[in-house]
Amino acid sequence: MRKNFGVKPWTYPQPVFIIATYDENGKPDAMNAAWGGISDNNQITMDLSASHKTVKNLLKTGAFTVSMADAAHVVACDYVGLVSGNNTPDKFEKAGFSASKSEFVNAPIIEELPMAVECKVINYDATTGRLDGEIVNVSIDESVLTEDGKTDLSKFEPIVFDPINATYVKLGEKVGNAFKDGNILR
Repeated sequence: MRKNFGVKPWTYPQPVFIIATYDENGKPDAMNAAWGGISDNNQITMDLSASHKTVKNLLKTGAFTVSMADAAHVVACDYVGLVSGNNTPDKFEKAGFSASKSEFVNAPIIEELPMAVECKVINYDATTGRLDGEIVNVSIDESVLTEDGKTDLSKFEPIVFDPINATYVKLGEKVGNAFKDGNILR
């Protein structure tokens, strides 16, 4: 038996994305966003309302980075979603984040978060909040890589947002092999 809940923005998993930009003075800003994902091989799409300082910044610079939040920085990542850069201009520093400039776009990489997708703005629709970005590079801190250069999730510990329970959950154990296990049914 199923229980109906009506129209809700509930899907699993919802990654915890931290969007980072520079303002007009080159000062880094960051916000927490859960509504987004990969929409093409070289494209990411997010839902961000026009009132965010981050949106104003990326429209001026034409660039942004998307970092995956991790378990080690859950407090800082939640914080940048609780306060607005419009009212708290030093929220990046208060979160304990430090930035380095991306080699590929005019946006900061948050040093504390091990993975960043570096993007150029393709378009932004202020009416719907839809942001499309072209992925120009992905950088991953070597501390979360295996010897053969792949991401080790047990070292990375990315988190996802549980919208039903309003919690963050650390990704767990491997349960299968993509593009392989289903072959048993052929």
